[in-house]
Amino acid sequence: MVFMRSVEGLLTIIIMILTGYVFTRAGWFDENTGKTFSKIVLDISLPCYMFYNITSTFEKEELVSLADKLLIPFISVGVSYILAIFVSNLIKVDRSRKGVYRSMFFASNTMFIGLPVNLALFGESSIPYVLLYYIANTSFFWTFGVFEVSRDNRSDSAPKPFTLKALKRILNPPMIGFMAGVLAVLAGAGLPAFITDSCKYIGNLTTPLAMFFTGIALYSVKLREIKFDKDVISLVFARSLVCPMLVLLLIQFIKIPKLMGMVFVIQAAMPTITSTSVVAREYGSDYHFAAVMTAVTTATSFVVIPVYMLIMGG
Repeated sequence: MVFMRSVEGLLTIIIMILTGYVFTRAGWFDENTGKTFSKIVLDISLPCYMFYNITSTFEKEELVSLADKLLIPFISVGVSYILAIFVSNLIKVDRSRKGVYRSMFFASNTMFIGLPVNLALFGESSIPYVLLYYIANTSFFWTFGVFEVSRDNRSDSAPKPFTLKALKRILNPPMIGFMAGVLAVLAGAGLPAFITDSCKYIGNLTTPLAMFFTGIALYSVKLREIKFDKDVISLVFARSLVCPMLVLLLIQFIKIPKLMGMVFVIQAAMPTITSTSVVAREYGSDYHFAAVMTAVTTATSFVVIPVYMLIMGG
């Protein structure tokens, strides 16, 4: 029963991804379409989705009670970052891609793929917990992740982990939508129906457009370009086993609601964050390797998720 429910949830996601892939193959979608979908999701629909779900799901007391639940996401992502440094040195990852490797090791795709997958598996009750992991994940990526990628191409423009620019990256539109929803709930502001309904309908674009984008991106990856060397294999191992198992270990010692723990594990098992390739291109690092690993870890994540659902007795 658990296995079938997880498989059915993933099949919903896979069908949408395949739709994007097939339409790209047919010439209906192209790279520019993917950029448009990405911009709509990140700058418009996802912030609306965040705002609507926070304001429609929580009362003030419930929201305040979630604050201390950020401990597990921050610990797990932080320890994953330390492990990324250790492993990259141990297996001697090339200096030209070491920062990209480390960033993809610890940062997962918690929104573009993580949100739709958790919705398919657990329903809308999972959204608050998805957001908690997202806060930790995006905070580490736009500070330490960008810092590591920038070091692949030594230059005067290499940023430090904590800068005003990094803060602006963290305060992206989805995070702003989340924070606006939190402030509205804490203030007890009653919102008119036309605002909440508009956010709801616009937010509903998030999942299909995100999955279409993934299908477009996968179409551009050529299988013959994927070489299963030590870097690729170790990153798949990290995303599929190390990071989610770390969360599973933590929830044995830090007691949290069962659904929250399950969401955290699934978020940790998500593929590498797609922003790595964008940042790698900006700093002259190996963005091609980042794009290939996004495709590879996306494929493997759909294989391991049903396994974790069985382990957790979902």
